[in-house]
Amino acid sequence: MLELDGVRITQDDFTLAADWAIPAGALVAVIGPSGAGKSTLLGAVAGFVPVSEGRVFWQGQEITQASPSGRPVSILFQDNNLFPHLSAFENVALGVKPSLRLTADERAQVEAALARVGLEGFGARRPAQLSGGQQSRVALARVLLQRKPLVLLDEPFAALGPALRMEMLGLVAEICRETGATLLMVSHDIRDAEAIADHLVLVSDGVAQAPALTTQMLADPPEALRNYLG
Repeated sequence: MLELDGVRITQDDFTLAADWAIPAGALVAVIGPSGAGKSTLLGAVAGFVPVSEGRVFWQGQEITQASPSGRPVSILFQDNNLFPHLSAFENVALGVKPSLRLTADERAQVEAALARVGLEGFGARRPAQLSGGQQSRVALARVLLQRKPLVLLDEPFAALGPALRMEMLGLVAEICRETGATLLMVSHDIRDAEAIADHLVLVSDGVAQAPALTTQMLADPPEALRNYLG
């Protein structure tokens, strides 16, 4: 379970409050208008954004002060965080061992992760030799290999076309269900949330509201969500 206990994030004149929990294995979309604090919320969970008040827990263990590397989190950003001078294989292998000095078993794990995301035979290519969708798959393979129980997506597929974006989101959901990982996914497009999220967190007016079932939320949207959807 991910728990945000009376959390408040303050940055200059911006504040965001969150006080809720989501069960392990949930697939949660974080939606709301631009500038509302969706990425800030993910940054606080990941440890990149400090919490001004309150506490963050994962499976009952407090991680409020833990460094990003000390948290059970994998995160995908919009730019995929690939190193242009490394091959696809090496970019994925960073999820196993930053030194890239892999054992035969670890090399096999990297190859298996690439195959799992549909990139078998692409390991030698550098990011510039890959399409946008293939670059996203490399980043997703690294997340798969890390096998962290909490996966955060900050719109990594926003630049992809609708069909490819849906394909990538479906692959993310499939992998999370296979591994039992919890997903927090920032999105501007309600269709993304409808496609894979079982819960929604609406971020609006300085509050990340408690998660609600996607079907219920969309069937009878609160005023803030109606205003956002237009």
